[in-house]
Amino acid sequence: MQKDAQVAEQNEGLAHLNNKRAIVGGDRPTLAENDALLAGRLHKGERTAAEELVNRYYERIYLFMRAVGHDRQISEDLTQETFLRAWCHIGQLRDGKALNSWLFRIASNVSKLHHRRHKDRATVDLDSVDLPAGGADGSMRAGEREQMGHLHEAVVRLPRKLKQAIVLHYMEQLTIAEAAEAAGIRQGTLKSRLNRGLEALRREVADE
Repeated sequence: MQKDAQVAEQNEGLAHLNNKRAIVGGDRPTLAENDALLAGRLHKGERTAAEELVNRYYERIYLFMRAVGHDRQISEDLTQETFLRAWCHIGQLRDGKALNSWLFRIASNVSKLHHRRHKDRATVDLDSVDLPAGGADGSMRAGEREQMGHLHEAVVRLPRKLKQAIVLHYMEQLTIAEAAEAAGIRQGTLKSRLNRGLEALRREVADE
């Protein structure tokens, strides 16, 4: 019974790791239509469309970089590089409604390349990891914040591939199909990584 309670608690925590992401992701058909329109404008080379893309996705890409283990400055740099690459390769976007997963795939590749170049460096300071605000007033009870902190640190310590899967699906609220596309892997592979990542997180929670 205790283990079941911990599993339920873990899943609830992951679902609320980023409350804003969950709210934004709730209206998927409208967002998909808006992304399709935006992609069309990007294909035409509209500068205002590029600005809108940045305004719409900058915070999400930055938080993705932070969540997969980069420090603040590196996350800023990699976020900017992501949008630069997106602008340069917009012609590769075939389906406008896939703009979301396409952009996160670019971000994933940018992050992966940085990890390869700097694999011997520590890329994150756990004391400075951005934590999501809790509740409408941005406050959290001390116990909840401590629990969220432990969970967030546990996610940061996951192997890169498992961490990427957890962040894309649970924190960024991408569907299985979108997350798999963003990671450049099959859906079955993503599901496997999610299961392994969740199991690793459950073990950490059980040990604390």
